[in-house]
Amino acid sequence: MKTKVAIIGAGPSGLLLGQLLHKAGIDNVILERQSGEYVLGRIRAGVFEQGMVDLLREAGVSERMDAQGLIHDGIELVFGGRRDRIDLKKLTGGASVLVYGQTEVTRDLMAAREVSGATTIYEAANVQLHDVKSEAPYVTFEKRGEIYRLDCDYIAGCDGFHGVSRKTIPEEVLTHYERVYPFGWLGMLSDTPPVNHELIYAHHERGFVLCSQRSTTRSRYYLQVPLTEKVEDWSDERFWEELKTRLPQDVAEKVVTGPSLEKSITPLRSYVVEPMQYGKLFLVGDAAHIVPPTGAKGLNLAASDVSTLYRILNRVYRDGRTDLLAKYSQSALRRVWKAERFSWFMTNLLHEFSERDAFDKRMQRTDYDYYTTSEAGLKTIAENYVGLPYEAIE
Repeated sequence: MKTKVAIIGAGPSGLLLGQLLHKAGIDNVILERQSGEYVLGRIRAGVFEQGMVDLLREAGVSERMDAQGLIHDGIELVFGGRRDRIDLKKLTGGASVLVYGQTEVTRDLMAAREVSGATTIYEAANVQLHDVKSEAPYVTFEKRGEIYRLDCDYIAGCDGFHGVSRKTIPEEVLTHYERVYPFGWLGMLSDTPPVNHELIYAHHERGFVLCSQRSTTRSRYYLQVPLTEKVEDWSDERFWEELKTRLPQDVAEKVVTGPSLEKSITPLRSYVVEPMQYGKLFLVGDAAHIVPPTGAKGLNLAASDVSTLYRILNRVYRDGRTDLLAKYSQSALRRVWKAERFSWFMTNLLHEFSERDAFDKRMQRTDYDYYTTSEAGLKTIAENYVGLPYEAIE
């Protein structure tokens, strides 16, 4: 088998890159170790930055998103029971975010790829990357007991934190940066109307809470919990009771309860690896970086990597600009670190840390007061939340 770009991973970042390349006439093959049904079963992020919305429209996969997605012009922050609305649209000169489930955008991208006739190979086992620093890299994999070879010009590693792509790069080449947080998020999905038309991020002495949503009838709630907690110890009744305890009374009274569709605990970490490229291999999304979900940046950051790599590859094949390939890592990392900073900031601002003393707690409260009462502080939160601009590829 032969293609121009081999894409490892059929999550939303791999599928989006594949769709953009296909539209530009650049042949690509996607290899995914899981089944398509498994990929669709992942329940994750649902808040899209303006840049990601625009990129999905450019890829031609926005019809359902534009019809069903919920545009949010603001978010609410809560600290000490005080509610503060961040007017995203006003503070950024018109930008907003869009709420649309990651499962749904993955479904849209899968459907578009099927229509295009481009190749996706699911349940590809034992994927291995070879000669990535040579002029002729290739990928091998197993399918139904047979071994296949895929020759290519470039490889995009879109296979997540635990994937094979980053592990292909020699350890002595990489620098890892990591912050592991001493708590996780217990998330619950339910077919109940959201408690508020905009997202609520709330600090409470018992722990952080997020009121999010997937649609006007489906809610997603999160509670900060110790990493020692187990999902099976949290009945629906216990979850709803704790959620209401941590919310301001006027919000808690509006919570509509119901049976959970799914519960899970997600550990929080900040992680970046440098560089994001090695020879003809380019790392995209979670393969290169992880952010705590407080800033709603995970999938959005993957989308900005996709945009950068797609625009570079497009110039390579269209204009012969192979000199741009060496700029991928530095260009992507500039935006990655800014998103890491914002996610770290929001996590520190709104969570309870058991090791903090009285001084730290006062500084946390003072930070909150400054950012929510200063025009400059409000703009800083707003412009980061809707997403910083994508860098142009010159």
